[in-house]
Amino acid sequence: MSPDQYGANDSLTGAGTSRRSLLRAIAAAPAVAAAPWGEALTPLYESYGDAAATVVRSREGRAFSRQRYHVAEGFFPTEQPQGRLAWQTFLYRSGIAAQLALSSHLLDIGFTDEWCARNIGLRVAKSLAYANATGLGHNCPEMARLALVLTPYHRWNQVRPSGQSEPDDGGFTPAQVRVCLRALLDRVHDVTGHPRPRGWERRL
Repeated sequence: MSPDQYGANDSLTGAGTSRRSLLRAIAAAPAVAAAPWGEALTPLYESYGDAAATVVRSREGRAFSRQRYHVAEGFFPTEQPQGRLAWQTFLYRSGIAAQLALSSHLLDIGFTDEWCARNIGLRVAKSLAYANATGLGHNCPEMARLALVLTPYHRWNQVRPSGQSEPDDGGFTPAQVRVCLRALLDRVHDVTGHPRPRGWERRL
């Protein structure tokens, strides 16, 4: 797996472009604007048994989204883990980065942080499903597989009794995880239009 594998599918084309144009139009409203994601979200509400969210885009939500994206970039794991405990810490940080990035998208389109905390929590795979249903357009099979490994991400930061099996890491290597996360963070950056954090430099 290499960064080039994500080039065509994850550039700002197709769904991403139309979503951005739509959000620009919504942003022209004086204070808040309802986002038209109802039909796309109904199957997810039914599948997960979630209460329907009131998805209303606002300037406050967008500012919160930008902050969340910047924090996600800060959690991007750059270390080379040596040993089992370091690998688990690496996956824990990876889960945080992925969840923050996906949360940035959801906040940007109008979900509230309270709804996300109550209904999504630490489940990266669920965040990815909601994000893709609302215009993120990051339909990468490897990211979907990694999201399952990272769900819920706190399991990689738990002390386990002797003899209890470790979670399945899906056979990922640190390099593969970083490629998946870099593609996800870049996609969130492209689709939301948020600027990179100050002092940001591309890291794999």
